[in-house]
Amino acid sequence: MASPKWAKPDRQNYLALILLDYLEREGWKVDLATGEYYHPDYEVRIRRIIANWSADDRARDNAEWQAERKQLHSLGERRYPVRGQFNNISQDIFFSSQPLYYLEGMGVSGVTLKPFAKVRIASGYVNLYVDIGQSLKGLSKNQRHKAIRYGKPLPPEYRRQVDRACQLAARHYLNH
Repeated sequence: MASPKWAKPDRQNYLALILLDYLEREGWKVDLATGEYYHPDYEVRIRRIIANWSADDRARDNAEWQAERKQLHSLGERRYPVRGQFNNISQDIFFSSQPLYYLEGMGVSGVTLKPFAKVRIASGYVNLYVDIGQSLKGLSKNQRHKAIRYGKPLPPEYRRQVDRACQLAARHYLNH
């Protein structure tokens, strides 16, 4: 028969010391069915101690499992900024890889009834409204309507023209 998980040598020695203390006491009884001797106070005490050991073992196993799980599923990324990580060179590399603007949407002006693009400058909270009327000239009315109202993607050649108009407006804004 295999010994229980909690039964480690140092724990068994501790239980033996407790048993020696209880052997000197009165109150031992005999179980008539099995013929074994037992002491009610001793049984209560060791059951409580064993329950605590089992709980400690479960908590340790759970902590080991959580650490192993975290190690297996981590991406090796740092969760906090390290001092000196964002120096001048890395700042230049970061900003050079960022887009100049973000296209937030397209619409039709209520005043001029011409299509425009709402563009947010990447380095701030400034929005530009860029006239893109000539960029969509070759599209059918249905395609313009779907692109403006529902945000459907434009065909690639028209998308490039809209991007070019937005990029010129963003550069003009940033240079002046």
